[in-house]
Amino acid sequence: MTVLIVGASVAGVRTAQALRMKGFSGLITLVGEEPHLPYDKPPLSKEMILPEGDPAPVPLVEQEQLAALSLDLRLGVRVVELDVSERSVRTDQGELLGFEHLVIATGATPRRLPGVGVLEGVHTLRTLEDAQALRDGMTSARNVVVIGAGFIGAEFAAAAAKHGTEVTLVEAQEVPLDHLLGREVGSRLAEVHSAAGNELLCGVGVAHIEGNGRVESVVLNDGRRLPADLVVVGIGAAPATEWLESSGLPLADGVECGEDLQVVGTEGIYAAGDVARWPHPLYGQDIRVEHWTNANDHAGIIAASITGASLPKAQVPYVWSDQYGHRIQIVGRPSSGSLTHVSGTLSGGDLVATYAGVEGELVGAVVVDDPRLLMKCRKVITAGSSWESLGLSPASAVERVG
Repeated sequence: MTVLIVGASVAGVRTAQALRMKGFSGLITLVGEEPHLPYDKPPLSKEMILPEGDPAPVPLVEQEQLAALSLDLRLGVRVVELDVSERSVRTDQGELLGFEHLVIATGATPRRLPGVGVLEGVHTLRTLEDAQALRDGMTSARNVVVIGAGFIGAEFAAAAAKHGTEVTLVEAQEVPLDHLLGREVGSRLAEVHSAAGNELLCGVGVAHIEGNGRVESVVLNDGRRLPADLVVVGIGAAPATEWLESSGLPLADGVECGEDLQVVGTEGIYAAGDVARWPHPLYGQDIRVEHWTNANDHAGIIAASITGASLPKAQVPYVWSDQYGHRIQIVGRPSSGSLTHVSGTLSGGDLVATYAGVEGELVGAVVVDDPRLLMKCRKVITAGSSWESLGLSPASAVERVG
């Protein structure tokens, strides 16, 4: 039996590891578009940007461990097409790679501003090269504009502030993360930017970016012009499914999968991580989660399915973000519930927010710098218990998120 894994980031590497842990002894071919040995992505927008941070990537797996997996490792190779009937993929070098089982783990690609073209100094942040270019650019940048105040934009702004630069964040929503966490919680998270000396402009979009070969300014759609010698675009990501468009696989904001992450209507073809949309057993609806822990969880499910083992229990979604010396942890799906409690601030390191479903069950929580409470919230969500079991006071005003 052979397994071909397309994508050598966390979802792909963890799937290979999980297969070996399940006793799979067949050939595993792991194909990665980047030329580097697999590395961890979260530090790219955090430690690697800091002036005192280590610019070297953090390995996903040590070389000795990687060698022990006995993989056919193909790095610097991009897969461009899938032929389901022939059970093969074609690479950008024209090579055909066959498979019995296929794992699609190509992740997501950053969205770019339309009509910008190629201007030096305008960056997205998804790869090692992106992080290194930004780190180099920060040594001379004086005016930094971050477009998008979500997690990537906020994390970069927090790191950029350490370089002593003028940082302006531009957010199209009236409140950052409003669509995920609601206005009250989004506002409390956003307060930390101004406290750190960064400027946050909300409810305004970008009309265009100006520059002659290199970025010079960002023009907002209300006419304001922001001087900029470095711009980071953090307006979300889209699942990397372009290479699958001719395959006939069901694509709808990701690859549509069943509960075992097998692609709907196929046999032996799976999707994992950011690219996979699947019916999460805890929620009864299809979801797609872009985060490290989700990719880890998917690896175990796919390995069990391929080897015929019992599927592991689905885990509650979990996301974290490090900003301004604080760790924001989000468990569950706050956008599926109503705000029932909120207290504290991000800068104070004591922010707590909880969200409940229609019957009062806890469905999501935001916790800053309190791992013990976070674990308690996770257990309550998993059990389907009431948010009141946490012993927190009700919010003064209840709002619906999303």
